[in-house]
Amino acid sequence: MPTLILRSRLLRSVTASAAVASLAAGLAACGGDSDAATRTDTTSNGTVIVGALSNGAAKETKLKVSEVKSISAGLPDEAVESGELVIGVGALPAGFPPLAYVGQDQKTLTGAEPDLGRLVAAVLGLKPEVKNSTWENLFVGIDSGKVDVAFSNVTDTEERKKKYEFASYRQDNLAFEVLKKSTWNFNGDYKNLAGKTVSVSAGTNQEKILLGWKAKLAEDGKKLTVKYFQDNNSIYLALSSGKIDAYFGPNPGIAYHSTQVAGTPNATRNAGKFSGAGATLQGLIAATAKKDSGLAKPVADAINYLIENGQYAKWLAAWNLSNEAVTKSDVNPPGLPLDNS
Repeated sequence: MPTLILRSRLLRSVTASAAVASLAAGLAACGGDSDAATRTDTTSNGTVIVGALSNGAAKETKLKVSEVKSISAGLPDEAVESGELVIGVGALPAGFPPLAYVGQDQKTLTGAEPDLGRLVAAVLGLKPEVKNSTWENLFVGIDSGKVDVAFSNVTDTEERKKKYEFASYRQDNLAFEVLKKSTWNFNGDYKNLAGKTVSVSAGTNQEKILLGWKAKLAEDGKKLTVKYFQDNNSIYLALSSGKIDAYFGPNPGIAYHSTQVAGTPNATRNAGKFSGAGATLQGLIAATAKKDSGLAKPVADAINYLIENGQYAKWLAAWNLSNEAVTKSDVNPPGLPLDNS
């Protein structure tokens, strides 16, 4: 997973330590792009399979989705003529489960993000072509026209709106992970952290938020202890041994880890979420296209169709991400402000 430097990479809401080491080899590739480890053959006869080859991270689900002519009629001429929707994913080199990573066959790109891209393509009546690249080359691909739209955990920001247009589809959330047997819950109030010991990754937006809460608690004469570890293995060892009460990190990574340890003595659960954009704005993850491409509106319409007809909820549930659901996809909604982008 990508390293996070405050908001610059957190905008993908994933930390480097959340990557699964065994997946890294499967995603390694020469150069900045890969067409080999992508999946375009699981959309047929009006059926899209989500959660395939997930290595236990998702429940494989078949969803019925066909072209909606009233929506596809809004596509720009270039997309209609090509007959394809080139979906960009920035998951090289190590992936970021459960959003985009190499599946259990050690070669096929799977994850919630490419799955949604293929669902949208089905509504638009286009053949999905998934291109996997590094995070940096993802935007190069959009700029050059080699990628139509990115489904890659991109946060909607006012800075990015200078070059791109957005169709929102998921909340951008952080979360607290605790042992399943723990009775503690965050409940959206930082005051519930008083007396707790919490681990967080250094140099991330979640660290910035957590340290802000620590300072507020200190003003009230209350203590929050923040601990740092070199990697996720160390974090989860500390959690299982009781050295920390919780881990504060990206919600999708916590959703993934909880599926991997379910049924074990060290089973964990989500103890509450918090917007990655802070207390005053719900951060949003959005499909990302080149500005003035004319793609954001039909993509948003396709997502809204999936929301209204139930496929969207089933997609999120399959990937254990129902707590990031939005009620509506908006074109260019308010994004992370320029002073915090």
